[in-house]
Amino acid sequence: MQSLPLSTVLSLSNAQIAIEAAATLAFAISGLIEAARKRLDAVGVVMVAGLAAFGGGTLRDVLLDRRPFFWVEHAGWLWLLLALCMAAMLFLRDRHFALTERAMQWPDALGLGLFTATGTQIALGASMPPIVAVLMGMMTAVFGGVLRDIVCNEIPRAFSDHQPYAICSFAGAWVIVGADALQAPDWVGLTAAAATAIVLRLGALWTGWKLPAWRSND
Repeated sequence: MQSLPLSTVLSLSNAQIAIEAAATLAFAISGLIEAARKRLDAVGVVMVAGLAAFGGGTLRDVLLDRRPFFWVEHAGWLWLLLALCMAAMLFLRDRHFALTERAMQWPDALGLGLFTATGTQIALGASMPPIVAVLMGMMTAVFGGVLRDIVCNEIPRAFSDHQPYAICSFAGAWVIVGADALQAPDWVGLTAAAATAIVLRLGALWTGWKLPAWRSND
């Protein structure tokens, strides 16, 4: 296999880091809003935002035996998270922002799509089979929100609100697998996969599309 020029490798790496940083920020904001809705203290706010932001990527890195973890490799994100939490608590205390569930869903949808793209690409880069890469991308995108909801004493919305969530990530992940099979530039696959998952999730929220719920004879 012909190696890529160093400049190309660096640009692709920078694109991936930028998308992962944006995804981390989006999920951190969703965690902040949820923690504020639950009226947690400063420690609780930081913990919930951190779990939402780093939980999915950490699970991915553990399963892929990838070291160092992405938040250890880019430790500056931890300082950014702390600063964001402190600033947000002062901002939200002044009641300039409505703490509604819908307000939390918008950054959550953005993080879902972005983490789907980076998680799947990282797994493909580790030579995982396509179905494994897709599941890795989906876990990267979903697990942070699951941890956020569990710590906030909620049944995870990904499992209980009956609106497509993991399915949106699953569909977006296959887009990047297809782009990789067509040997499209990495940034094309990242962008297309993220956009697919985000649009599907926002469309589900906008239209109220529901998945079938479990029904018992009782």
